[in-house]
Amino acid sequence: MNSVLVIGGGGREHAICVALAKSPKVDKLYCLPGNAGIAEIAECAPVSATDFDGILAFLKAHNDIKMTVVAPDDPLALGLVDLLESNGYRAFGPRKNAAIIEASKAFSKALMKKYGIPTAAYEEFDDVDKAKEYAKKQSYQLVVKADGLALGKGVIICQNVDEAMTALDEMMVGNKFKDAGKKVIIEEFMVGKEVSILSFTDGKTIVPMVSSQDHKRAHDNDEGLNTGGMGTFSPSKAYTEAHAKETMEKIILPTMKAMNAEGRTFKGVLYFGLMITDKGVKVVEYNARFGDPETQVVLPRLKTDLYEIFDAIIDERLGDVKIEWDDNAAVCVIIASGGYPESYKKGVPIEIGALDDGIVLYHAGTAVKDGRLVTSGGRVIGVTAKGKDIDDARAKAYANVDKIKFEGAFYRRDIGIKK
Repeated sequence: MNSVLVIGGGGREHAICVALAKSPKVDKLYCLPGNAGIAEIAECAPVSATDFDGILAFLKAHNDIKMTVVAPDDPLALGLVDLLESNGYRAFGPRKNAAIIEASKAFSKALMKKYGIPTAAYEEFDDVDKAKEYAKKQSYQLVVKADGLALGKGVIICQNVDEAMTALDEMMVGNKFKDAGKKVIIEEFMVGKEVSILSFTDGKTIVPMVSSQDHKRAHDNDEGLNTGGMGTFSPSKAYTEAHAKETMEKIILPTMKAMNAEGRTFKGVLYFGLMITDKGVKVVEYNARFGDPETQVVLPRLKTDLYEIFDAIIDERLGDVKIEWDDNAAVCVIIASGGYPESYKKGVPIEIGALDDGIVLYHAGTAVKDGRLVTSGGRVIGVTAKGKDIDDARAKAYANVDKIKFEGAFYRRDIGIKK
């Protein structure tokens, strides 16, 4: 038996499981902890992604597992890949010393500065008074970022000094993001189009995936609070061949080489959050794993066997794999719980009607309780459709969104519209 274990339980992990399930080389899938959607194609168990003892115990009890895919940011930053490897298990994902590229914004900004990788001008602070003093002298808009991991919500765009003071107090004094906000980055606000470029890398070869664009704000027209992502589409409408060439030469290859030079070889999925500005393409942020919900539109377009790609990356032979993509488009609309990204109810029953052919539902925050499908998170389900272009895929996705019903459900109606 050649079984694969996926660590995580969100929409990204569901998309990874769906792609791995297509591989003739994968006999069985397991997922910890998984969700109700993942449970339809994988055996799940209630072990959290950061319960390292529980994960090791699960692996010892299931000797058919030949590869463990560590998908979320927290276990990567905490060193799960290192732990698995030291116990003799094959693991996909960056080691702790490479996952720091996402786990510490101070590290990633210093790396870009040292190696001349284009990004926004910035300063870092661990003293709130010095941070405030600096912020008072800046022009606005201004961006305040928590240094550590904050579920995609540790970035505040401040319109004026008062908002910057509030953001700094909340992060550094009020512990809004716990330890993640003890150190902050204050950086210039970049104007342009945001694009997500995920890439496969084994530290020797780096292969960008098809482009995508995320929608971070909770409501239409990019209004409301920042979320983990309310929908996405692929390919980006803003990212041209010229941008791709520039990004490869000035950002993607230099980042891989910089990490190697620092003794932090990155093996896994390296995500580049980019801004296309009038002064060229610049890095907004790095992630050390597949993005969520970008994965839900990127992987459905992948023609190559995902298991083969993961296997090659672990063995540092990615250069031998030809990675191919469908020449089409995909759109994913996230249906969220009322009140998200702040407080929301869990355990709300979900009804799913008859979906059109080709529609894929990626479960993010779902569970089964007393035999019924219920909500268990803020982002509940992603509705993904493919089409000949963005407009076609968008029309197909939205034709099915209202077939998923639960009390308080809401979604953005403008996913895929922006240029």
